[in-house]
Amino acid sequence: MPLNSLREKIDQVDRELIALLSERLKLVAEVGKVKSEHGIPVYAPEREKAMIEARRTEAQTQGVPADLIEDVLRRVVRESYTNENKHGFKQVNPNIQKIVIVGGLGKLGRLFNRFLSLSGYQQVVSLDQNDWAQADTILADADLVLVCVPINKTLETIERLQPFLTEKMILADLTSVKAQPLQKMLEVHQGAVVGLHPMFGPDTPSLAKQVVVCCHGREAEKYAWLLEQIKIWGAKIEEIEAQEHDHAMTYIQALRHFSTFMFGLHLSEQPIKLEQLLALSSPIYRLELAIIGRLFAQDGALYADIISDKPENLTTIQSLKATFEQSLKFFEEKDKAGFIQAFEKVHHWFGDYSEQFLKESQVLLQQANDYRK
Repeated sequence: MPLNSLREKIDQVDRELIALLSERLKLVAEVGKVKSEHGIPVYAPEREKAMIEARRTEAQTQGVPADLIEDVLRRVVRESYTNENKHGFKQVNPNIQKIVIVGGLGKLGRLFNRFLSLSGYQQVVSLDQNDWAQADTILADADLVLVCVPINKTLETIERLQPFLTEKMILADLTSVKAQPLQKMLEVHQGAVVGLHPMFGPDTPSLAKQVVVCCHGREAEKYAWLLEQIKIWGAKIEEIEAQEHDHAMTYIQALRHFSTFMFGLHLSEQPIKLEQLLALSSPIYRLELAIIGRLFAQDGALYADIISDKPENLTTIQSLKATFEQSLKFFEEKDKAGFIQAFEKVHHWFGDYSEQFLKESQVLLQQANDYRK
């Protein structure tokens, strides 16, 4: 059969695949309606796991690589979660009449406003920097006050709220630092208090599989509905003490962001062309460049605040500098054995996660290579 004829057949199969995907998305929309009506969380891990395992087995019996169908299904499922959002979510607490998001016009504030509104909370309003003259009116009769402002404004904003807070209100924050904001909220407010930290960016289309950290403050039974609402959105609640959270964020956020910034800064000052690096790059290096470049597509002030939000961050970054200098000596002194010994030490520290991360990263590397022009 001529090449063009074969390609036409492939094109026809592709069109059939599109039609099937369209039908699947329609079914997902119906699932979304049912979940919304009954308050079923968007993300059902056991269902997803069983479905993928079954499709892998079926694919193999038809000569289709199991990894291929899993890759396709995971992308389809991710789109499905986003599609389910369109039909809203069950309202966990119909008694909540008014929610005020302080900083609600910011990107993260808008995200929570959208999800709360999709959950049937009719009065979700914003209190922003130009609204404080009307703060008494805006905050009047609020059931939940959600602080969503930059890190360097959080403590003063919480203090500024004090005259308007009543004991029936729930006071919560979404800041990436937890110990000081939580303590400040407990000082200025006599009612229910909780510290939350969404571990995702404001451009997230679906909260399925996302994590929201919860640091309990006071009267947890009064804000239990909020945690349940977040679970229905598909997110997982990770409970932790505020001090432990901040210690972990030193490594998850501050150290990671600093090292990414440092590498990007170093590259920008070298006699190289980015286009040439991309043209010559391996999939892993392209992925690294994407991660670095992604940082610089965002707000520098935000990352400056995250990196400098507490003294522990700087101490840890200084220890990174010491480790860098120590590691460099392996090569300055031609100590290959010392390098291998240190390498094995790190390998032992990662344990079984090394193999797990190797497998997980293969998918990311393949995706990075797919975008090569």
